[in-house]
Amino acid sequence: MKFVLFCLNNYAFAILEPIKKELQNLNYDFLWYVAPKISADFPFKQDQYTSSILKIKSYNPEVIFAPGNEVPYFLRGLKTQIFHGLAGEKKGHFRIRNYFDLYLTQGPYFTKKFNELKKTHNDFDVIETGWPKLDIYGKQKDKYHAYKKELLTTYNANTILLYAPTFSPKLTSAPFLINEIKNLAKKKNFLILLKFHPLMAKEWIDTYKKLAKSTNNILFQEEKDITKFLLISDVLISDTSSVIYEFMLLDKPVITFKNISSNIIWENSLEYNNLNALIDKTLLEDVFSKNRTNIIENYHPYQDGQSAKRMVEAVVTYLKDHKVPSKRNISFFRKLKTHLKLLKANAY
Repeated sequence: MKFVLFCLNNYAFAILEPIKKELQNLNYDFLWYVAPKISADFPFKQDQYTSSILKIKSYNPEVIFAPGNEVPYFLRGLKTQIFHGLAGEKKGHFRIRNYFDLYLTQGPYFTKKFNELKKTHNDFDVIETGWPKLDIYGKQKDKYHAYKKELLTTYNANTILLYAPTFSPKLTSAPFLINEIKNLAKKKNFLILLKFHPLMAKEWIDTYKKLAKSTNNILFQEEKDITKFLLISDVLISDTSSVIYEFMLLDKPVITFKNISSNIIWENSLEYNNLNALIDKTLLEDVFSKNRTNIIENYHPYQDGQSAKRMVEAVVTYLKDHKVPSKRNISFFRKLKTHLKLLKANAY
């Protein structure tokens, strides 16, 4: 059986890596698709990979794993959506774009929603597996413990704060929290890590890099994968980003600014101020700790580190009872959009 690991953005690498390892363990053949715009960032160049859609077509896969919202409709293979985040409140998370045959969901909250949509569309299936990016939570939760200890010693700090805003122009807090972060850094017992989404506007990346260079206890992190920083941080500062759920699944407190969720069960401010006071309040008493149990049970109850394994088993079992799809039937508009995007990206 042949698999394609389909990457349109560099956040896909960390999501797909556990699946790659599972495929290697089972001696399955796989091919990475790496969009031309992110080929320089691809970390697994020892593996078989391509930036050509035509190469995928000739590879003739049975399964395509895709963390993004799109996959070319004309490719052979079970087009499998595995998602790139956990923020169900974001516009588009539950939008059916007709590119996928199978949705592998992270937990009961998502499974219920997609099963409801299945009744309307009736051209895809849904299987709950958990999310592979979080397998490290079950297998290597303490992987970076020594690294955290080293950072705290080096910067003479006792608490690590992570600021990880969304990139979405309408939702990001980045333009409004510069002075709040600067003031927070005046407390020398805090080490502040800045980790921005790769699609964040360059203006704000440059602004915060400049702030980090001029402030000893602020570090701008260039690594593409945020997982290490989630594991070592004590409190997350964000806005409307799926990373808040990844952090809460570690049972650690979150502070957000103007989050748009309809079910906010963490500290959320409706104004871009008082960050210092909110941090002090959270560190003194974590009043939302009980609420995180609900998030864990509904968003991602899997603590065994086996989600990648379940995903591979799910598609293999599924194809025992279903034919490998040769293509997806989508509207003329979406077909045209797909080809124009691929041409623009020089992906043929």
